[in-house]
Formats: sequence, structure tokens, C-alpha cells
Amino acid sequence: MNKGSQIFLIGPMGAGKSTIGRHLAQALRWDFYDSDREIEQRTGVSVPWIFDVEGEAGFRNREEVVIDELSQFPRSVLATGGGAMLSPLTQQRLVNRGTVIYLTVSLPEQQERVLRTSNRPIINTPNVHETLAKLQAEREAIYQSLADYTFSTDHDSAVTITQKILAKIRTTAEA
Repeated sequence: MNKGSQIFLIGPMGAGKSTIGRHLAQALRWDFYDSDREIEQRTGVSVPWIFDVEGEAGFRNREEVVIDELSQFPRSVLATGGGAMLSPLTQQRLVNRGTVIYLTVSLPEQQERVLRTSNRPIINTPNVHETLAKLQAEREAIYQSLADYTFSTDHDSAVTITQKILAKIRTTAEA
């Protein structure tokens, strides 16, 4: 399988993986997939509902299966869930199958973004900032270890970040 024919976006919730992924796929004329949306389409229920009924472990099992399948599609961009990289099997699959791009976001910016949505069951806690900081501490090293490239999403628009990603990928491909 050609490692250059799939792009996987990883990083914490609120980093912009879905938005940037859609822009990136459109620019490349590739297919776009979002693992959370795919799970919702297949089950007919929301991610928060799955968390409520099956718990995080049940959701992570579904996520691992869906990402395994979606990560095999050539000429595709896949936005993964923030916790998807907790699975060593998912880590291995993504690193072996395509280009892994880590999208970072600062804690203040992340908190502002995630509080704008209600579809984030993992932060359904009294202290959102504390929860986000804990998740970042647990996951940061994993994201960094898997990434071929890292881009901050704090200050630039999704379009600008997409252009930066495309420039980096094209420069690397030409080298």
C-alpha cells in the first residue's frame, strides 16, 4: 500500500481535524472520512449515546474497527477521534498505512472550541479545563510519537492550515 495515498489527522478534540480534513480532501480531490461520523452513521445513534450505553470501552472498540476499515481506502483523508490513538493497534495501522498529521491546539483555545458543541461526552464533567489538561497530559506524547508532521491550529484559519499541510506534503514528496 502506498503510504502517500492516505492522510490521517490526529490530535485532541477541538483541534480542527474534521474541518481541516474536509478542506484537505477537497484540495486533493480525495475522499474524506470522519471516524466519529462514520460510527454514528453505522449505528444510527450519536457518539454521546454510545458512551452512555456502552461506555468508553464500547465506543473505543467500535472506533478501532471503523478506523481499521477507513484507513485502508486509498486517496483518502481520515479525521480520527481524539482518543483513537490510545489503541496500540490503531497507532500501528495508521503509521504503516499513511501520513500522520498531528494538529495541536492550546488548552485555552481548545476549551473555547469544545464548549461550543454538545457532542463531546468525554468532557461532560464539572471542570472542563481540568479534564482537557488531563487528557492532554495523557495523550500528547502518543500524538507526537506518531506524527510525520505537526501543525498548530491556534492562530490560522482552516484554509491557511490546509495550505501549509499541502505545501509540506508536496515539498516532502519532491525531495
